[in-house]
Amino acid sequence: MKKEIDIFDKPENIKLLKIVSYVCLAIVVAVDFFIPRDHGHYPWDQIPGFYALFGLIACVLIVVMAKWLGKKWLMKKEDYYD
Repeated sequence: MKKEIDIFDKPENIKLLKIVSYVCLAIVVAVDFFIPRDHGHYPWDQIPGFYALFGLIACVLIVVMAKWLGKKWLMKKEDYYD
């Protein structure tokens, strides 16, 4: 049987993927400073990089709340079935 090759098996590929992801994120946030903001519906629409920061904070909060909810509500003690 032929072994399937996965690009995520090698640590150097993971490191390269992280670097490329960070560079893309930095480019998107940097470009956001040069886009004219003439018509925003809300005051925070005028802040460059606001939605990138908002998305990051929202993602972190979702992960933290899911872990907390999993520990408090879903997990049972080891002797639960005894």
